[in-house]
Amino acid sequence: MTRQIRKYAIVDLEATSAGSNAKIIQVGIVIVENGEITQSYETDVNPHERLDEHIKQLTGLTDARLRKAPEFSQVAKEIFELINDAVFVAHNVRFDANLLAEALFWEGFELTTPRIDTVELSQIFYPTFERYNLGALAFELGIELHHAHSALADATATAQLLLKLREKIAGLPRGLLEELLSMADCLIYESRLLIEDAYEESSAFLPPSLKEVHGLYVKKQRRPLESRHLSEQFDLNMQLLGMEAYPEQKQFASYIEEGLKHGSPSFIEAPTGIGKTYAYLLTLLVRTSKRILVSVPTKILQDQLMKKEAQAIQDLFQVSFHSLKSPKEYLQLDKFYETLHRESDNRMVQRFKMQLLVWLTMTETGELSEVGQLYRHTHFVAEICHDGQLSKRSLFYQEDFWRLGQEKVKTSRVILTNHAYLLTRLEDDQSLLEDAVLVVDEAQKLFFALEQFSQKELSLTSLFLDIQHCLDQEKDLLQRRLLESIQFELNACSKEVAQGKRAVLSEQTVEKMRQDVRELANESLENLKELFAERYQSYWIDKETFEDHHIMHLHAGVEGLLSFQDFLTEDVPVFFVSATIGISRKVDLPSLLGYRDQQMYQVPSERKQHQELLLPIDFADVVSLSASEYALELSQLVEDLLPLGKSIFLLFTSKELLLETSNALKVPHLAQYRNGDAANIKRRFDRGESSILLGTGSFWEGVDFSHQNEVIQIITRLPFDNPKEFMVQKVNAQLRDQGKNPFYDYSLPVAILRLKQAIGRTSRSDEQESLVLLLDQRVLTKRYGKQILDGLKQVLPLQTTLKSQLVDQAQHFFERNREK
Repeated sequence: MTRQIRKYAIVDLEATSAGSNAKIIQVGIVIVENGEITQSYETDVNPHERLDEHIKQLTGLTDARLRKAPEFSQVAKEIFELINDAVFVAHNVRFDANLLAEALFWEGFELTTPRIDTVELSQIFYPTFERYNLGALAFELGIELHHAHSALADATATAQLLLKLREKIAGLPRGLLEELLSMADCLIYESRLLIEDAYEESSAFLPPSLKEVHGLYVKKQRRPLESRHLSEQFDLNMQLLGMEAYPEQKQFASYIEEGLKHGSPSFIEAPTGIGKTYAYLLTLLVRTSKRILVSVPTKILQDQLMKKEAQAIQDLFQVSFHSLKSPKEYLQLDKFYETLHRESDNRMVQRFKMQLLVWLTMTETGELSEVGQLYRHTHFVAEICHDGQLSKRSLFYQEDFWRLGQEKVKTSRVILTNHAYLLTRLEDDQSLLEDAVLVVDEAQKLFFALEQFSQKELSLTSLFLDIQHCLDQEKDLLQRRLLESIQFELNACSKEVAQGKRAVLSEQTVEKMRQDVRELANESLENLKELFAERYQSYWIDKETFEDHHIMHLHAGVEGLLSFQDFLTEDVPVFFVSATIGISRKVDLPSLLGYRDQQMYQVPSERKQHQELLLPIDFADVVSLSASEYALELSQLVEDLLPLGKSIFLLFTSKELLLETSNALKVPHLAQYRNGDAANIKRRFDRGESSILLGTGSFWEGVDFSHQNEVIQIITRLPFDNPKEFMVQKVNAQLRDQGKNPFYDYSLPVAILRLKQAIGRTSRSDEQESLVLLLDQRVLTKRYGKQILDGLKQVLPLQTTLKSQLVDQAQHFFERNREK
């Protein structure tokens, strides 16, 4: 006999606003009993006030329609009787339940039913999602939602979500559900009731894909599959993958094959969009038995490659791939286990622990980046991320994600990593290169990664807090004196920065602090000890200004440029792949990386006609305006372009201007720093959550916009390095010593290189059409402008226009390409 399960009333209200004075204008109710929808109800409600335009557009309701609707008093009894004996369920239950309960109260009905919030439950049981609004969840879970913000449609979708949640929960191990229920008091209202219901339906048997280890439930490791043989013919392998090989791609593959035979380092220049990744992977898999180590500029690109090219090759040929990242990217099970047995009165932390417990049943890698909205829990993540240390006596030694990753390095045919971690790993451990071929993709970024590797920084605010905490705990007099000495020196330097000076620590100050730090016994200041390691010679403090506060950072740097050649053993075959090898007549990529003897190959670049650069000759001058003034100009341009219905991507060189522009925009958009990190907002942009994206940093370094068929890319400012930066001053000094002009032989060519890279991000296939707007007027007013324009003309057609004609020309570009 089937057990009687609670009756649920799933409610959605449309209202005149989201504020405390909101009035109900539409009610949708769906009743769920015994796992099925048994009844639905909908009514409009006359609020006796006019709707604002936003609510009309959102709901599709009109004043005329609502004037014909009943007053709430006329439907209150019917609504109360329908839901009074049920659990009240809503997506954001606080709003719907409070608003409806108050309206019913004034009509003499007291609604005291338990409440369940499907937002919070979705966050826990679908921990890898980035967004939890009803539309995003409906998309992810395949729930029909044809008329969003119509009360009955939203209530029906929420009911389907509730049923999917209950099915998901019931499929989890009973032991895990018991653990979750022990923590469920942190949930809003009575949301634990759904877990209790699902627990009654759950199986006493552990799912075959999971195992239980000291109360944690993790996925069993898959056995590696035996690789299938690839064809000797590159074209045939591409056909098997469902693709046709480009002529340029085949030429690129032949250079890889030739470079293997030659043995010396190979630099291959090839344009974007020819399928280089498939070319080098398939060729190396056939032509060498060595392990293949691929390094790309960013973790975003690493993940993209793993999900796209690597997954396709893995699925078809059963080639084993492994994505290798730094230890801090992984969850350390020992640390997490310890937090589970520690009392916490922080509701959000407890809920996040519940998310992670569910995520552990899903993850095969243990990479924390898989968890959605991770940026909300930065401090807790810092407590539980891996430190690269693991005792064999660990409770979770066999299951440790970092250890398993290191084992996969030894057994995988292809290892993917990023430039930053590659350098960190090779500094101390050359075993990664044993019997391996190294491919450095987008090698022009390796130089910048080398410079980042030559520096380290710490937040002074965090450092002062850590030092003060140590002082409060420290009993030993000598240790206290050391901490006070370090605190005094840092305070003195930070005061200079606060007064507008750029404080460079003197050699005497550095030596004194290094001596003090060396004698510190406190393990919680390991970051400070690393900062004052002997490998760094220069120290300085700078200030980063935000809208309402500023942050100071203490930097350490290595004097002199690093050579990548010093990180490798001589017998390692290495390929450097880049869209640009030659930077200027006197500067090229091999010399910047420390190479003097190498093979050079070049795949000819064909200029693509489905991409064009527009240069408005009368746009506002970025140099003469303040950030807020220029931001207003940018926001107006975006709003003028919106009616074209294209994806719009704005690329910035500064965080300040990006945030100012975000403030100025009156339309929905995604902005880096404000709406999440680069990877987060890129995923949301690809899903179509917004047609406008504001980005900087890694968006210059190589984030592909392949999901958008028609793109308007706006480059807000030329990407010159800040001449005051330590790295730039170091490069300039070295170039001067070599008798070169730092600006014309390095800074200008590198800026052109960055522009070419950025433009290539929105030209990933022959089907994609992208219009690039370069707004910085210095290309017209400065002597070096001609060199920039000449460099850009090599890769795409360029036209000048007037600001007033820009929108018309943009529309004409897309219409012209559509007709081809």
